[in-house]
Amino acid sequence: MKHLIIVESPAKARTIKSFLGKEYEVIASKGHVRDLPKSKFGIKIEDNVFVPEYRVARESSKIVSEIKEKAKNSDIVYIATDEDREGEAIGYHIAKAIGKEPEKLPRIVFHEITKNAILNALKNPRALDEHSFNAQQARRLLDRIVGYKLSPLLASKIQKGLSAGRVQSSSLKIVVDREREIKAFKPEEFWSLDAKFNEIIEAILVEFEGQKIDKMTIGLKDRAYYIYEILKDESYKVDSIEKKERTTSSPTPFMTSTLQQSASSMLGFSPKKTMMLAQRLYEGVKTHEGVQGVITYMRTDSLNVSKDAINAVRDLIGKEYGEKYLPKKPKYYKSSSKGAQEAHEAIRPTLLNFDLKLAEQFLEKDEFRLYKLIYTRFLASQMENAIFETQNILFKSKSGVFKASGRKLIFDGFYKVYGSGDKDKLLPELNEGDDATLSLLEANQHFTEPPARYSEASLIKKLESLGIGRPSTYAPTISILTARDYINIEKKQLIPTEVAFTVISLLEENFPNIVDSSFTSAMEESLDDIAQNSKDWQGVLREFYTPFIEQIEKGKKEIKSQKVAIPTGEECPECGSELVIRKGRFGEFVACSGFPKCKFSKNLTQKPKASPQTIDVPCPECGGGIVQRSSRRGKFFGCSNYPKCTFISTHEPTLEKCDKCGYMMAQRTFRGKEIFECIKCKNRSEK
Repeated sequence: MKHLIIVESPAKARTIKSFLGKEYEVIASKGHVRDLPKSKFGIKIEDNVFVPEYRVARESSKIVSEIKEKAKNSDIVYIATDEDREGEAIGYHIAKAIGKEPEKLPRIVFHEITKNAILNALKNPRALDEHSFNAQQARRLLDRIVGYKLSPLLASKIQKGLSAGRVQSSSLKIVVDREREIKAFKPEEFWSLDAKFNEIIEAILVEFEGQKIDKMTIGLKDRAYYIYEILKDESYKVDSIEKKERTTSSPTPFMTSTLQQSASSMLGFSPKKTMMLAQRLYEGVKTHEGVQGVITYMRTDSLNVSKDAINAVRDLIGKEYGEKYLPKKPKYYKSSSKGAQEAHEAIRPTLLNFDLKLAEQFLEKDEFRLYKLIYTRFLASQMENAIFETQNILFKSKSGVFKASGRKLIFDGFYKVYGSGDKDKLLPELNEGDDATLSLLEANQHFTEPPARYSEASLIKKLESLGIGRPSTYAPTISILTARDYINIEKKQLIPTEVAFTVISLLEENFPNIVDSSFTSAMEESLDDIAQNSKDWQGVLREFYTPFIEQIEKGKKEIKSQKVAIPTGEECPECGSELVIRKGRFGEFVACSGFPKCKFSKNLTQKPKASPQTIDVPCPECGGGIVQRSSRRGKFFGCSNYPKCTFISTHEPTLEKCDKCGYMMAQRTFRGKEIFECIKCKNRSEK
């Protein structure tokens, strides 16, 4: 009997094939083989029914023919794509493309690519999940509707090359809003009284004359120095010593968002790089036991771990680190992520005997760094908590109280494998009532700081907390914002570009739901409901489409063009096109007229080579002023009210009127003589 197994990835196909006998053939579809057409809208809407016009992509036609031929010669055809909505959709489209009924093909699922997992999956096939497919289908059509209807409107009203999307635009608004907060922020002055006792113990003032001193209590220099003058000459005693034990809980195993955040902060990896490396580790790498997947599926929002994996890691902890590091009972975690698919597993190593010493021998450098992060995090998640002793000492005088804080690690617990960046801050042994010497006292000025810009890691954390997007969308969302030049990444900070502010302002005013995080989150929940068969996917599309299209049609008529681009007369140093003045969030700036092909820009403070000169002649079209400018082709004259008024002349306008048409005459040189020529009808005169 011949069996055909269809997966998405060639690497995944090779790994699975290595586990099975000759009767099995494994082939990769190389991703989606059927999708909406790239060149047109691709959705028919008839009687409020949405009909997607799926097509086999040209680049997929060869592999589809190959799969179809192999399927004809096989007794059983298995769909073995990833167990998520995207994988379900890929499997559904593969079945349709090769002429099979999706519900009749056995579907096998697994969370790790190991021999046991594959053999168990083959023993327990199921059918393709139609509801998960419909959820993915609804998402795909929603994104196509927004992309094909809203993006052209942005291009027509602002500039070419712009795009909008449900998750993309609401994510961009979060970044833009933070930049607005930073720009609007006004620092506030505050002061602290910082002391040192017995030469080594650092402390801060927490009470003065019976009043509690918080961070912002002392707002003025005069007040700070008034307190300073009183406290500097007073005598101090140890008023109280407080010691408490504090437990630090072991971390959860990784899911997609936390893996991306930790890899960003600890390894400096972008979300895109993290997912690329995780994909390799999941699909199969060389190990001491042959090629196999060494981590579980990397797109997950679940913190579940199988009982077998928990038993295995507890055995390892007990043997390698001793019973004191092993909790009496296994630890179970539950995701706080909205819509988490708890049937999936967290990201964990599949082979605990592929330890870090072995892994370093077989994996590439960055693969190993990510694997080490996943391996140690999983071990740490099932180890005992760490215990610290916190210490607080209060030094008291007649007028004031200073507080010194310290801590020390009593039991390292999970830090044994996970490591700790926290260092002990030990305080010396003192007794209540001891005299204390004030060695140093300073009044220090501070200013409140604006909120920090988002990093890739903190933006992902924010998106997850708001329920925007899902594990598979975090990295692509940031990538598309960068690719569309909506954000720049500098020193790990996400900085919105000038055009991002213009786009978000337009969307806020005219399409508020597209950038509203609550709306986007509610839409994600609707997609989850479709997957659970509690909502109709056509109904969700109808509910969104009708008001959205009304907004689009209204926007075409009512949104004013924001294509403000005043010529400067300068050439772009990168492509030679003319530089123009545009408006941005900080006022005007200079940019290349060839955007988006050329992305050169500079501040307007770098003045053009030829500044516009005012000509004492009114514009014949609107009465505004006439200014002289320069371009690659020489000087020209235009209205100062550009772009509202588009009057332009290649020769200097005058107050003279044309005898024939009454329009403005321009002065120019013709055959060595100074003449006047009508700008409109070209009538000439030597007057």
